[in-house]
Amino acid sequence: MSTRIIILLAVLVFPFNFSGAKSAQKREAIYIADPTIFYYNNLYYLYGTDDGSQTETGFPVLVSKDLKSWEKPKQNKYKGYALTKGSHTFGSTGFWAPQIFSYNKKFFMLYTANENIALAESNSPYGQFIQQNVTSLPSNTKQIDPYLFFDEDGKKYLYHVRLGGGNKIFVAEFKDDFSGIKTETLKECITAEDGWEDTKRVPAPPISEGPTVIKHNGTYYLFYSANDFRNIDYAVGYATSKSPMGPWKKSGNNPIINRELIGRNGTGHGDLFKDKAGNYQYVFHAHHNDSIPTPRQTLIIGLRFVKNSMTGIDDVVVDKKTLQIPYLINSFK
Repeated sequence: MSTRIIILLAVLVFPFNFSGAKSAQKREAIYIADPTIFYYNNLYYLYGTDDGSQTETGFPVLVSKDLKSWEKPKQNKYKGYALTKGSHTFGSTGFWAPQIFSYNKKFFMLYTANENIALAESNSPYGQFIQQNVTSLPSNTKQIDPYLFFDEDGKKYLYHVRLGGGNKIFVAEFKDDFSGIKTETLKECITAEDGWEDTKRVPAPPISEGPTVIKHNGTYYLFYSANDFRNIDYAVGYATSKSPMGPWKKSGNNPIINRELIGRNGTGHGDLFKDKAGNYQYVFHAHHNDSIPTPRQTLIIGLRFVKNSMTGIDDVVVDKKTLQIPYLINSFK
């Protein structure tokens, strides 16, 4: 057999040995702020504020099988955006902090735009999320950071932030037709008052925001962030209650996620989710570096519940060793 034939066979059998540039991949940091992760059909979907470019376009979506490596989904035809600004969606600026959930075989996105809350729907978690009625939820004030909690009795509760004199977290029952809240049930949940919640390293009124609510062992847990997002002390705490309407008691262990634990400034505004193994994970963002807050990088950390025999309510414990730095994979062309 001639040398030429041997070389040709080698190329056919092991083509990537001679085209490493085509198979090589690079890792890129993910700059999605106010992130949320939705798990569906063995895939993780990551959405959030598009801090890597601008907040005028809509909401990006990335997918992953292992929470480590993420890709722009090929199924998405809108350049990696699950919702885009346009004639079928509310808002022209400030696309912030979405939440994804499924209901009656459809997928929904609650989101902020123009400092109002809107609701869009899709047949797929990839998007596109659109509105049949292009409008925001009715409100007599500006409101952001929505989170819809479905309780075991079928009732729905919208946790959100109301603006004016500082950001405060409120809750109200949500109408079954998703048209808005039952205004007569509106109630304040969290105000930033504790020392760690208002360190004033940047000029801003007291801020509490980014609510996520779960129910564990008969107790409701409200996770939230405090301080202005530009503040290096931006951090995560939680409060507990025996009712989804409160009253809420803040944990004496707050903050549970902060710059001292993570080693990064501005750690906060995320979402709680369960991974494939059924373990709780919290996805959040941190400052770009020690000098500037943006673009904010996406991080993931595990948490667990530990029995507290004194209070009878499980404590939330965050383990620094579980910190993950997800990355975006792109193939070289």
